Amino acid sequence: MTDTHAWLPPAILLTSLVPGVVIFFLGEQRHVLRTSLNLAGAMAKVILVAMMVWGVFHDRSYAWSVTLLPGLTLTFRADAMAAMFASLSTVLWLVTTIYAVGYLEGSPHRSRFFGFFSLCVTSTMGVALAGNLFTFFVCYELLTASTYPLVVHRGTEKALKGGRTYLAYAMSGGVALMVGMIWLQAIAGPVDFREGGSLAQLAVTHRSSLIAIFTLLIIGLGVKAALVPLHGWLPQAMVAPAPVSALLHAVAVVKAGAFGIVRVVYDVYGVHTADALGVKQALLAVAAFTVVYGSARAVFQDDLKKRLAFSTVSQVSYIVMGVAMVGATSTIGGIVHLVHQGIMKITLFLCAGNLAESLHVHAVSEMDGAGRLMPLTMGAFSVAALGMIGVPPAAGFISKWYLGLGALESGDAWVIGVLAASSLLNAVYFLPILYAAWFREPSAELAAARAAHAAEAPWALLGPPLATAAMTLLAGLFAGSPFSPLSWAALIAAREY
Repeated sequence: MTDTHAWLPPAILLTSLVPGVVIFFLGEQRHVLRTSLNLAGAMAKVILVAMMVWGVFHDRSYAWSVTLLPGLTLTFRADAMAAMFASLSTVLWLVTTIYAVGYLEGSPHRSRFFGFFSLCVTSTMGVALAGNLFTFFVCYELLTASTYPLVVHRGTEKALKGGRTYLAYAMSGGVALMVGMIWLQAIAGPVDFREGGSLAQLAVTHRSSLIAIFTLLIIGLGVKAALVPLHGWLPQAMVAPAPVSALLHAVAVVKAGAFGIVRVVYDVYGVHTADALGVKQALLAVAAFTVVYGSARAVFQDDLKKRLAFSTVSQVSYIVMGVAMVGATSTIGGIVHLVHQGIMKITLFLCAGNLAESLHVHAVSEMDGAGRLMPLTMGAFSVAALGMIGVPPAAGFISKWYLGLGALESGDAWVIGVLAASSLLNAVYFLPILYAAWFREPSAELAAARAAHAAEAPWALLGPPLATAAMTLLAGLFAGSPFSPLSWAALIAAREY
């Protein structure tokens, strides 16, 4: 259909960009206005993205572009892939905003924090809606610039060190991505994202160049996606406040890298062209190694947020494994995990923030009796942890089931062994936490910390993880319903194949 709604993509971006810019100029005491701007922008984005999703489902076109230089056009366009990632980002931004308002109450530099917080979401939405590789690159680099101040927000030496590590990795990845993009544009001209890709004809005449370019693009995207050995920044960045950790792992940085890999494989190269070039098997091997490595490293982390960080290293590569196998079923498993991992991981990080705030618990070894003292928080944590392991009917089970079926369909049966090993390791690093929290007696220190509060956490901190834990269950229980993440992933797979 003809594009009659070109205003919608920029309007979606402006719902977080405008509040973010205004918030920078607010004094620290303008708490009510700052919160109102945050929530109004988040709610407006939910409404506009819902309109976009409904339109995309009914084959309506949404595109807006502006030419900067010959061959360099900023294009924002909504297709099924964009709608799925934008929906995840929008819903989880609203959840994280509510949490961050409660978490940072009384803290210094809130206007600076929420200003960059909104710019981070704007960049993420730009990544989601990018219609070509150049636009994606611009938004991808803006994401680095807007998240660095969030990582170093506390201003401690540890935070600054973590920020420097993050910046060094992200900028190095950005250079690789830029070189790959320029090289590809020199061969193919401006590269738009198209279902099925657009490089099939060049695969014959420029085979070696396309393989090298693919490698550069994956390196550039693999930094944020935390593919081994490009993952070293992620555990270091856990010095950031809990809302930032949740944002980095579930919505913004890590997910932007994984989403970029999805775009390159399906909408730049095309799945069949990538397979013909032989690059998908190498990507599958790297992803599979990352899945097992991340899970194994998580087992030995006593710091709770670092354990969750290494879990992210593993879980995000489930998405890449699904993309790297050839077949509609594995595509469904990988793409749906883009959403499922997001809602499960944000639940875990928000719960970790509550434990730190109320009980001053930061380590796994300190969690004895935490479930008895904070049953709602640990109930939400337990749902998400079991989902990560793959226990039905939680969302994680759906992802792993489709990835396993996809491995058989594509002739990569060995991937089932990777999934089994990872699930076993997931159980090894999550179940002891749940056992300690629910079945061991709390220490006197924890009991005293809990007794100092009338409630286990303010509702601004408790409501968001309870909501995302409910999403984790609903996404599994109603996986077959229209507009579920699984149904939407199946729609994308049908269009790509």
